Amino acid sequence: MDWFVEALKKYAVFSGRAQRSEYWYFFLFYGLISIVLGIADGLAGSYNRHAGMGVLSGIFSIGMLLPSLGVSVRRLHDVDRSGWWLLIAFIPIVGAIVLLVFCVRDSQPGTNRFGPNPKEAFPGDRFSLT
Repeated sequence: MDWFVEALKKYAVFSGRAQRSEYWYFFLFYGLISIVLGIADGLAGSYNRHAGMGVLSGIFSIGMLLPSLGVSVRRLHDVDRSGWWLLIAFIPIVGAIVLLVFCVRDSQPGTNRFGPNPKEAFPGDRFSLT
């Protein structure tokens, strides 16, 4: 949950780098919250079949648009790709596969044109208590 909150704190930051953990945990919790809100919409009767979502999940999706774009751009920066690569998602199937490959790759070691490697800035466990 710390990674989700970390991405929310940087909700409109499109510079710098985001390591894999930040990206994948953000979307894990995004998905879990969306499922819970979808169930709540169904129980409350606010689900719209034509829209494919309900009031609560719709508000959540709109609110999470900038944070999800921000963490995605920073993740692409981490593998030394421009954030404009997100536009490849508009190419059916191939675009999604290319973005998936970029997002599962390990961070580029050292500093790249988008900043220092976040793994090197926080060695070891990012949120350790020691």
